[in-house]
Amino acid sequence: MKQKQGLDLAAVILLLLIACAALAVPVALLSPKWLIAPAVLVVAALGVLWYQRRCLRTFVAKNLCSTDFENSRIQYSLTGLPIPTMLIADGRVLWYNTIFREEVLNGTDAVTRPIDRLFPELDLAVCSRPHGQDLTVGNKRFTAYAGAAKGSRGANIVYLVDDTVYKQTLEEYTASRPACLIIVIDSYDELFDDMKDSEQAKELEAINSLLEAYIAKSTGFLRKISNSRYIAVVEERDIHWMLQERFEILDQVRALHPGGFTTLSIGVGHGGKTLQECHQMARESIDIALGRGGDQAAVKTVDGFEFYGGISHGVEKRSHVRSRIIANALCDLIKKSDSVIIMGHRMSDLDAIGSAIGVLRICKICGVPAAIAVNSDATLAGPLLKTFIDAGEGHNFILPDQTLDVITPRTLLIVVDTYQKRLLESQKIYEKCKRIVVIDHHRMAVGHIDNPLLLYHEPYASSASELVCELLQFLPKEDNITALEAQALLAGIMLDTRSFALHVGVRTFEAAAWLRSRGAQTADTKLLFNTSKEEYEARAHIVESAYIYKGCAIALSEELDAGMNVVLPMAANDLLTINGVDASFVAVAKNGGVNISARSMGALNVQVILEPLGGGGHLMMAGAQLHDCTLQDAETRIREQIDIYRAAQAAQQDAAR
Repeated sequence: MKQKQGLDLAAVILLLLIACAALAVPVALLSPKWLIAPAVLVVAALGVLWYQRRCLRTFVAKNLCSTDFENSRIQYSLTGLPIPTMLIADGRVLWYNTIFREEVLNGTDAVTRPIDRLFPELDLAVCSRPHGQDLTVGNKRFTAYAGAAKGSRGANIVYLVDDTVYKQTLEEYTASRPACLIIVIDSYDELFDDMKDSEQAKELEAINSLLEAYIAKSTGFLRKISNSRYIAVVEERDIHWMLQERFEILDQVRALHPGGFTTLSIGVGHGGKTLQECHQMARESIDIALGRGGDQAAVKTVDGFEFYGGISHGVEKRSHVRSRIIANALCDLIKKSDSVIIMGHRMSDLDAIGSAIGVLRICKICGVPAAIAVNSDATLAGPLLKTFIDAGEGHNFILPDQTLDVITPRTLLIVVDTYQKRLLESQKIYEKCKRIVVIDHHRMAVGHIDNPLLLYHEPYASSASELVCELLQFLPKEDNITALEAQALLAGIMLDTRSFALHVGVRTFEAAAWLRSRGAQTADTKLLFNTSKEEYEARAHIVESAYIYKGCAIALSEELDAGMNVVLPMAANDLLTINGVDASFVAVAKNGGVNISARSMGALNVQVILEPLGGGGHLMMAGAQLHDCTLQDAETRIREQIDIYRAAQAAQQDAAR
């Protein structure tokens, strides 16, 4: 009877509120001061309504959730469950047992409340799956399971299993998993050989202090295992903040000198089942970080590689000892083969064909039959191929498919000017050949050739042709290259250095001087770069349509006519001659996708910018092919990567200050 009286009182109050609202308008027009009394009454009435609503919910909950409630089979079957249980229908809570009220609701009542307000994260569809749904309520962690209640006209039963302890234990276990870091001082011998002992000690002390302070922020430890190499073992939780800070230790070490001559490379392995597996992943990571030019962190997980940093120039090495060792090892492999196939990358350029011609000469010196696999219909080195064909050397160039029938278990495949499997001239040749040698100068990227018999990879070099020149210099002088072969190698060097303007070192000029002494004519070589009138007009049109965005020239073009592929890199090179342009990006539609050619003056690393788009290349020269993509989408993605790179540059400059 008391509850009925309470309900009647609430109805009366509601009617009074309506009356007050109706009288408020005329009262406000006649005398606004008389609104004070109705306002007080309204506030008091709202308070009474809120209290009555709470009492009503308590009354309903007491009767619905009571163990004495009669004539409810569902209620009787669920009351005795030892886990929190509730019944939901039409998006509202209809019933719950006592444990649910105490452990989940903390003693409050929630009958008839909307479930999306009570548990915003709850999803009945997810709860119905075998593994349920993770649900956090306050400081407790539950796994929610749901099922339809039979005979309840669409109601759902939800069971909550309190597994807070187990989930916290799992999180702690995951966060405390071991991870391994291998840290290397880049080009240690070249940097420290000319220093005095006191200077070396001072420099190493500064690096050691930074590394010790960096690892001290973690729960792990750091050990020096050689003059230039360190190993650190940390926990997974430490890797997370290192990734978030993008390995700021790289910027700190680089800031030791204004020129950034002292840099680190870091290989990270985490997520492995054992510490040994993490260590192996770290070794693979440091190899690829060094192969990409150093000054960066490579992180290997079970899903692949991620890279951080990598914005510095590689340090040129001055020793020819490695070239001599590689030359001797390459000759031994060639002599143990019954045939050799030389192959570059798709859409081969002057550097790929020039270095392949140099390797062909090495095979001839070793007396082993060899041929260059090249698709003459899809190459940027057409004038060079024509020169050799006119000279009677056309038999040395064959189509990739023609080599498949002559490949034997003892056939040696020599890959030049690329290290990525997806960019090879022919995937079929690569898959059929079991013995592989790689000669490349590009910074290493994900998807590289695995476990070659011999790897000659120097990211500091200007071109693959320069590397082949160094190998030829250690072979017998009486049977060395011809003037035409020297011209092909010189063309490859001139292409990748833009006629000795960019990315050249002492050894680049040494190689060019050696080729000149072997009969290479610079004037004749320059003719290989000439283009037709149609190509020049297309190139000028692309340059004219370009605009500058954050120091980068971006140009877009619809699909070009067949045979005009050479226009793409030429236009990118031309854009670099504009004042204020640090890098250029030329995107051209191609067969439903977009081809991108990027060039840089060295202020930006275009390889790092295009890698997230599936591309690769070198610090000053890179490219990418986007499939099923429009020009507008490609433009948006290029600008996004430029934004990310510029932000990273700004962060580095702030750290240097």
